[in-house]
Amino acid sequence: MKEKEIQLGLYRKVYLTRRAEDLIRAHYLEDGMKTPMHMSTGGEAISSGICEALQAEDQVLGTYRSHALYLSRTGESDLFFAEMYGKATGMAKGKGGSMHLTAADEGLICTSAIVASNIPVALGAAFANKMAGKESVVAVFFGDGAIDEGVFWESLNAACLMGLRVLFVCEDNGYAVHIPAHKRHGYQSITTIVSGFECDVWQSDSTDAWQIYLLAQQARAAAIQNNRPGFLHLKYYRYLEHVGVFEDFKAGYRSRTEFEPWLERDPVKIQRENLLRWLTEEAVLLLEKQIDQQIETSLQRAMEAPFADHSELLMDLYA
Repeated sequence: MKEKEIQLGLYRKVYLTRRAEDLIRAHYLEDGMKTPMHMSTGGEAISSGICEALQAEDQVLGTYRSHALYLSRTGESDLFFAEMYGKATGMAKGKGGSMHLTAADEGLICTSAIVASNIPVALGAAFANKMAGKESVVAVFFGDGAIDEGVFWESLNAACLMGLRVLFVCEDNGYAVHIPAHKRHGYQSITTIVSGFECDVWQSDSTDAWQIYLLAQQARAAAIQNNRPGFLHLKYYRYLEHVGVFEDFKAGYRSRTEFEPWLERDPVKIQRENLLRWLTEEAVLLLEKQIDQQIETSLQRAMEAPFADHSELLMDLYA
């Protein structure tokens, strides 16, 4: 694929995610969306860069901060907004909400509300791929709070022992809810520790989706060539409160001063500048208008869609 097409794909992803979340913020207080919101604003470069580098046969799993991963992987917004509104036309018929998104046909196995719970599921998918002889990888996304869970270390160890092609993607925003890393970690560097395992390790604090794409390309190729997992430690800054649609810099656990250097490196701004090396300002504005129209239409369809019948409560259950 030519670089121009890749840069275009990256901007579609970061802009779609940002504008979709802007619409959520604009309408959330109308109380039509009953689901809690864990917003992706500020971290768009990670999901967009990695999803652009992954192939159609690859699979992904995410956390409750799921919007960027879903939108980057699928590019669609009708099912997305319908699920935000709990409607029958949502991908889970309104039963999943913001934290439980899926798109099986697009390789998105699931997102999960329970910290680190998606990590062992990724191993199962990677093991199934290995048994089937598939040339594919599984990328599992999680916050740095998940590395405080024993299941992360157990899964990393098992993936190394079994030679599984799993990309462990740590989206590190510096906090586990409101607690900074230095109050949780009895070590200085997660990458130093993980480097002691039989896996490949990458790290970056770039908010440039193109740079994340290049890194993810290397990680995917290494996983396939070496038949072993990779660990990507990617830093970013969460713009909004842990759960909700507003800033929370007056809450006392972090300051706007801490945030401002990251805002200067806003991922949407950077990727737009990247794209302008290939397209005119008029062409970029046209692309943005098309995406804006797409999500506005999706929002309207979601508002007008019906809720599922009560009988759906007993459907799609496994016991």
